[in-house]
Amino acid sequence: MRIGIMLRSIDEKGGIGVYSSYITQELLEIDRINEYVLFYRNKGNLGRFENYRQATERVVNAPNKAVWDQLMIPYACWKEKVDVLFHPKFTVPLLATCKTVMVLHGAGWFLVEHQNYWNRLDRKYVRLMMPIYCKKASAVISVSEITTNAFNQIFNLPEGKVKTVYFAPGKQFKRIEDEGVLQKIRAEYDLPDKFILTITGYDRGPRKNIKGILEAYKIHFGKTPHKLVIAGKDCDRFKEDFGIPDQGYGGDVVFPGWVDQKDLPAFYSMADLFLYPSMVEAFPIPITEALACGTPVVTSNANGLREIAGDAALLVDPHKPEEIAGAMNRVLSDSTFQSDLSSKGLQRAQMFNWRKCAAETLGIIESL
Repeated sequence: MRIGIMLRSIDEKGGIGVYSSYITQELLEIDRINEYVLFYRNKGNLGRFENYRQATERVVNAPNKAVWDQLMIPYACWKEKVDVLFHPKFTVPLLATCKTVMVLHGAGWFLVEHQNYWNRLDRKYVRLMMPIYCKKASAVISVSEITTNAFNQIFNLPEGKVKTVYFAPGKQFKRIEDEGVLQKIRAEYDLPDKFILTITGYDRGPRKNIKGILEAYKIHFGKTPHKLVIAGKDCDRFKEDFGIPDQGYGGDVVFPGWVDQKDLPAFYSMADLFLYPSMVEAFPIPITEALACGTPVVTSNANGLREIAGDAALLVDPHKPEEIAGAMNRVLSDSTFQSDLSSKGLQRAQMFNWRKCAAETLGIIESL
């Protein structure tokens, strides 16, 4: 077969960008029989997978995402004689004459309690178009059982059309013991000796529950010597938004900025706790990264967070800062409990494997 992959999302700073990169690489690693055509929107990606003989890279130009998805990609697929088109995101070209596969990364747009985490225009677009995409797609992949069940209930899809395939943290995510490596990263990002880690982006603050995290840390402040590290692009803007003071608890809130994927394992390995009481997630990649590094996790007792963390994390109500603060104190004050969570995390992390994800994804593509 000739398998096309839509890769405009590979440049995104977030979970979908990470997923797009890793699933493409793993498919090329395990499949030396089929041919692949990789469609980029950004010409800067040319050469990214040039070492794989079965891959052809193409730049598809378009003035915006809609034209790229719906006009230029169908033409490119016809020109390249693509048999099946795979999109790591949640759209498919309606004019494509080949079979298509798309990936659902969550159902929050359709859940009343979570709708405010997306802007009104995006919400209206997704609610209008998602049923059409689901109908058009030859097969649909979902990143978690909770997402699969939600879409089956909302759209009453044919049994088996949506299949759950867990993805995973990158292969570099493992516990780092080398003090030289750790100290280099600590110095580069000016990290404190003892800290609690959380990861977000400024635009994702409400959904990642930054308000609850800051309130919980304010309650916890002084009970242990740990500072709070909030890593992510433009997160220093939270300081003004939430009126974080320069003194007291605010003096111990640290914003290292965007952290490169290659440096994140060191962050997790140095942190005594990964705090991720997010409001809504389908498949929270950061939790799998923390588990793989043996970092104790406190996360939400809701949606995909509970599904992915299982019994390897301490679960809390994300709406209750006092409960989050209590969980932080429990983990950081009890070395035995901390070690137990770390061991459970390393064991749980074995569930999430890119090779397995790619094999299941390829099986769905080839079934078409």
